[in-house]
Amino acid sequence: MYTPKNMEMPDIHSISAFISEFGFGTLITQDLEATRLPLIFDTSENESGCIIGHMARANPQWKDLSGKKVSVLFNGPHSYISPTWYSSKPAVPTWNYASVHCFGMFHELDATETLRAINSLVHKYEPEILDSSELMPQEYIQRLLKAVVGFKVVVTEIHGKEKLGQHKKSEDQVGVYKALLGSQNNDSVQLANYMKQRGVGHGS
Repeated sequence: MYTPKNMEMPDIHSISAFISEFGFGTLITQDLEATRLPLIFDTSENESGCIIGHMARANPQWKDLSGKKVSVLFNGPHSYISPTWYSSKPAVPTWNYASVHCFGMFHELDATETLRAINSLVHKYEPEILDSSELMPQEYIQRLLKAVVGFKVVVTEIHGKEKLGQHKKSEDQVGVYKALLGSQNNDSVQLANYMKQRGVGHGS
C-alpha cells in the first residue's frame, strides 16, 4: 500500500486500536481469493501482532494454506471529498480514507484454539451471551467447531494509512471537516468523527 510519510499511522497502538474498531477484514491469499471475516488483533504473542479468526470449513480458501503468506486488509471510514469545500483554488475531487494492510503467515488452529478464537469474538461484541446455555449450549458449540476452521496470521509486516487531508491548508481542512460533519451520508459523518478523534485533518 503506497503510504506517504505524512499519512502513516504513527505506531502499533494506533494500528491496534484501528483494527479493534474496524475489525471486519478481508483475508487475501496468493491466488487472489478473498474472504470477508470478523477478526481480532492480538499483540500478546509477538510485537507485530497476530490476527485471529475462523471461516467456514466449506470455504476452500483455507485448504493447504498453513505456513503460506497471506494479506489482511482492514478498511476504516472513507468518503468523497468535493473541491468546492476548499478555500484554495484550483482544486480537484478526491477520496479520503483510513486503512490498515497486514502481511503474515497463515496457521490453522486446533479445536481448543479455535474455540478460544470464537469466544474472543463473542466476548468483544456481546460478552453476556457467552454464558447463555439457551443460546449457546455446549453440544451446539461442539457441532459448530466441526463446521469451521480457526486460524491465526502471524504478522510480519504492517502498514497503516490515514489520508485525511492533513497535507491541505488549515482553512481547507476546516471546510472539508464541516462539510463531512453536516452531510446526510453516514460514511461522511463517520469519517468526520474519525478525523476529530484522531486529531488529524480537521484544521484545529
